[in-house]
Amino acid sequence: MVIKLYNKKSKQELINNLNLESFKRITCSFYNYIPIESPQVLRDHIYSIFESLKIFGRVYIASEGVNAQISVPDYFWVKFIEEIKKIKSIKNIPIKKAVNEGTSFYKLVVKVKKEIVAYGLSEDLYDMNQVGQHLNHREFNEAIEEESTIVIDMRNFYESEVGRFKNAEIPLVEKSKELLPEVRRMLNGREDNQVLLYCTGGIRCEKASSYLIKSGVNNVKQLHGGIIQYAHDIRKDGIKSKFIGKNFVFDSRLGERITDDVIADCHNCGKPSDNHDDCNYDACHILFIQCVGCSTKLDGCCSEECKENASKPIEEQKEMRKDPKNIIKKRYFRSPNN
Repeated sequence: MVIKLYNKKSKQELINNLNLESFKRITCSFYNYIPIESPQVLRDHIYSIFESLKIFGRVYIASEGVNAQISVPDYFWVKFIEEIKKIKSIKNIPIKKAVNEGTSFYKLVVKVKKEIVAYGLSEDLYDMNQVGQHLNHREFNEAIEEESTIVIDMRNFYESEVGRFKNAEIPLVEKSKELLPEVRRMLNGREDNQVLLYCTGGIRCEKASSYLIKSGVNNVKQLHGGIIQYAHDIRKDGIKSKFIGKNFVFDSRLGERITDDVIADCHNCGKPSDNHDDCNYDACHILFIQCVGCSTKLDGCCSEECKENASKPIEEQKEMRKDPKNIIKKRYFRSPNN
């Protein structure tokens, strides 16, 4: 029997198959910083299991651990948990279900990486045996109110634009490699303050807290399980959320509603909106926020220019893309008026 370890179907075929599914899916995530002796062997093993269970999503494996965001068929959920418990390196791993369901992934990708979060740090700058104290939802809410506390959003700025904890300080970066140096700069002169970190699911705060501690920040704490676990816990306990807006997620949903607050604006017209999208013009695909009215007006594109280009025949678009000046390299679009 030949075990399939890579997807060989086209994107359109995969999407068509997803649309034909008659069952529901459960979106979830998990991570674990733990030494992995043979990342490639674990990668192939996980791909084989997940493929057999019709699981979609992405899994990153490195010598330092595992990071996964996946979509599991509901009728395979129990079997999925059973299989996870058979894998030594992740058998006790906490698995967080999504706050809001929806179509998240359409294919399975399992990759071996240098890091499970791409900070690009040399190993002498952190020690994963020493990380920030984990706070649950109640403890985090209480700590936010304490005098001289600094709350740092450990995500890219486009994530915090649609949702964040009140009074959080936002690093103005787009890439993970830029994040930790910028946060350390922000804390210059405040090394003895209580510093609270939070991110989507907790993984970015693990190495970030270790880095900050080793760099001389003395009182670092982090939100256990990130925004996802926080949202589940406050709803369960009937506690008012100190996180407002949406939790940005890196899948087709692009966001989970935590509270009804809309704290962002359409990048085209400036009206309140927190709907992230990517430009409908294939040579662009810039991530941006757009209201329903502007989306209709611009056919899902970020600008009149992209709308005009997207309306041209496909063959003409392909020719245009051969010219480097027609390829838009910005990762995030904002109108000059915003």
